[in-house]
Amino acid sequence: MTTKATATDDSFHVFDTTLRDGAQREGINLTVADKLTIARHLDTFGVGYIEGGWPGANPRDTEFFARAQQEITFENAQLVAFGATRRAGGSAAEDPQVKALLKSGAPVITLVAKAHDRHVELALRTTLEENLEMVRDTVSHLREQGRRVFVDCEHFFDGYRANAAYAKSVVRTAYEAGAEVVILCDTNGGMLPAQVQAVVSTVVADTGARLGMHAQDDTGCAVANTLAAVDAGATHVQCTANGYGERVGNANLFPVVAALELKYGMKVLPDGALAEMTRISHAIAEVVNLTPSTHQPYVGVSAFAHKAGLHASAIKVDPDLYQHIDPELVGNTMRMLVSDMAGRASIELKGKELGIDLGDDRALVGRVVQRVKERELQGYTYEAADASFELLLRGEVEGRARRYFRTESWRAIAENRPDGTHANEATVKLWAKGERIVATAEGNGPVNALDRALRVALERIYPQLAKLELVDYKVRILEGRTGTESTTRVLITTGDGTGDWATVGVAENVIAASWQALEDAYTYGLLRAGIEPTD
Repeated sequence: MTTKATATDDSFHVFDTTLRDGAQREGINLTVADKLTIARHLDTFGVGYIEGGWPGANPRDTEFFARAQQEITFENAQLVAFGATRRAGGSAAEDPQVKALLKSGAPVITLVAKAHDRHVELALRTTLEENLEMVRDTVSHLREQGRRVFVDCEHFFDGYRANAAYAKSVVRTAYEAGAEVVILCDTNGGMLPAQVQAVVSTVVADTGARLGMHAQDDTGCAVANTLAAVDAGATHVQCTANGYGERVGNANLFPVVAALELKYGMKVLPDGALAEMTRISHAIAEVVNLTPSTHQPYVGVSAFAHKAGLHASAIKVDPDLYQHIDPELVGNTMRMLVSDMAGRASIELKGKELGIDLGDDRALVGRVVQRVKERELQGYTYEAADASFELLLRGEVEGRARRYFRTESWRAIAENRPDGTHANEATVKLWAKGERIVATAEGNGPVNALDRALRVALERIYPQLAKLELVDYKVRILEGRTGTESTTRVLITTGDGTGDWATVGVAENVIAASWQALEDAYTYGLLRAGIEPTD
């Protein structure tokens, strides 16, 4: 385990704890291989420190540090091992947990120390003075062994409220013993930005220590609290990718770093790294097997999506009028959403985004606007189905709907057998390249059977369809009617191995709505493949 270089100088630390604190999020269960992959992503992004876990506390973290030494050469980050101060009444040199920290080989060690007097007495069951000695002895011993040491003051803000003098004495003891940074932890996540700024300012002045900030997001203020601490003099921020963490999460690494670079003008990442932020965020989400948040600041797919016609009109003149930054700075893109709120500018910008030249044909744009409004009134949603909108737009531009096949009829049968088993069968009759085709297929549901029958019918003529795969299927009952008579909207996401696209269908029958979305999905797949329409 080596580090070739550091991203920036030591004046400011970006410290990531996704592999330790972030892994405590409900629904995340990282393997060692997952942790190694995420560590590589974080190093590529350029964070200065990656907290890998608690060696000695569980076999998985112990294995991670052993493998990291052999398998990773860090370009920007230093690996950090997390652990606790020695036990009360013992010696740091003899403490098994402290030995495990040293054995990990990590060049930096973060110690968690109690900074709340009630926690010392009730959780550690020791005296306030012994707790200070535990901090002093453990930090000093690790420093003597050549390790850099950071100290997390757990429950600091609650402890400060209860006994400010004692909370500050923990900070002072750790710093005087050799800790490079003492981190003030809002462990319960209950602080607000003004409170954080006031406390951090006072502690900086009273202790002279270099301070960091670790914020949980229980009030929804973790990012704001982290930046408030920076305003007050903190030079070390602890965050997790995508805000993962226990309960509602931690300060989100990506908006914190983006704010520091783009709003504060601080250099905290290597050159060019910020433009990789959206990719890194989504890559880590894939590893932990959680769907990326579409509305996450900076990196969400909706972060720079514009829907209202008023916005679109302004953006057509200057994108900066309704965007706080250029999305390309963080590796994201601007998107125009087409809906019943769309005006001419929305359609023109969306056409440009799709590579369709609408020229100055105001009548054409007007027809598209009117069709979108009419279709959305019926229940269609084009902001969630870009592929269906592109087919609609191309049909208006080209003067006719793009068609690779023509449906004569289809049917789907769901059979409930006396033995309790079920069977689903679909038959489609269509025309393609002048040939009438009839195909039947079975599936695990009527929609799946229709999808298979359509594929059977068309793959011989269009072998490109073999690559298509149904990625997602959503059904929504629309407002206005109830029960089995309700209008139904179906959204289908399809992929071809290089990208995904979404199509929409609306009908009073869920199967009919699904068929519409399937027709658009196959049509768009052939369009993407560069096939010219024949019908």
